[in-house]
Amino acid sequence: MIAVNIVLGFAIVLVILGFYCISVKRNMIKMIIGIEVMTNGAILSLVSFASYKNGFVDPLVHSLAVMAIAVGGCIAAVALSLVVHAYKHYKTLDIRELRRLRW
Repeated sequence: MIAVNIVLGFAIVLVILGFYCISVKRNMIKMIIGIEVMTNGAILSLVSFASYKNGFVDPLVHSLAVMAIAVGGCIAAVALSLVVHAYKHYKTLDIRELRRLRW
């Protein structure tokens, strides 16, 4: 069994990596990927905390994690469809350029 500290460290790395991707990258697809990485880091920390107590694995938390993954996939699909529509309309994926074209 892997120690909880290692799993939590990896979850923190995922959240930091996703936050870096959101804050630095200006491409909308890369920002969506960053949001998904942050979500997966949060789910990983939730599952690791669920199995922390006496080695007992709580099936409720795991089912909630599976539902969160499914909902996150649906949200990513809708966001990517919006990105495709924005690219067809404005011919760019750069956030700064889209803000400039708004007015």
